[in-house]
Amino acid sequence: MRQSRSHGDYQLTAKLASLGLGFLSSSGIVDIAEPLLERLAKESGELVRLAIVDDDRLVWVAMAQGTRSGLRYDPDMGMDARLSCTASGHAWLLTLSDERALELVSRQGFGQPKDHGPKAPTTVRSLLGLLQAARARGYAMIDEVFAPGMTAMAAPVVRGREAVGVISIAGPRQRLTVARMQQLAPAMLAATAELGPISRASTLFGRPQLGKS
Repeated sequence: MRQSRSHGDYQLTAKLASLGLGFLSSSGIVDIAEPLLERLAKESGELVRLAIVDDDRLVWVAMAQGTRSGLRYDPDMGMDARLSCTASGHAWLLTLSDERALELVSRQGFGQPKDHGPKAPTTVRSLLGLLQAARARGYAMIDEVFAPGMTAMAAPVVRGREAVGVISIAGPRQRLTVARMQQLAPAMLAATAELGPISRASTLFGRPQLGKS
């Protein structure tokens, strides 16, 4: 469940999305990511998202939905992923040391429990437990953590030794069960492994941080 937004928030989001569409197009990320996201969305039948690492933030930039054709941009494009309770956040954090992961989460905050799922971590200990499990399997997997009734999985896009982005799959837990996520894991990991090396062709990955010269 997302936090409520004011009319001004929606106007700002719309402006950011308008600017973001042009930037993403010129950066080459659409051409690079589209076939990978569409392939994974078609196989999973669920929402597939791409996020990029921007300094100490993880920003959602694009999505593909189920079997619908064409890359679609997420309404939250340009918004930061909540690191403590999203599969995307956990997928990035699993590539970092516990100290660095906790630094990033502390800076952003855990958020309010009422705004997330019933299993959202609210302590350092619970978050580290989730990250430890994610590192062991090689990808993040959450069940009613970000929102009630929803599950998600995500894996980092690694270039060299550094995570530059994340690909995630999310859906209702009745359909995207733990068993189903385990079945989809090889396809998701294959997509991230493919995107990592070719991400060098896009100026979006490895560029100066947003808002910096």
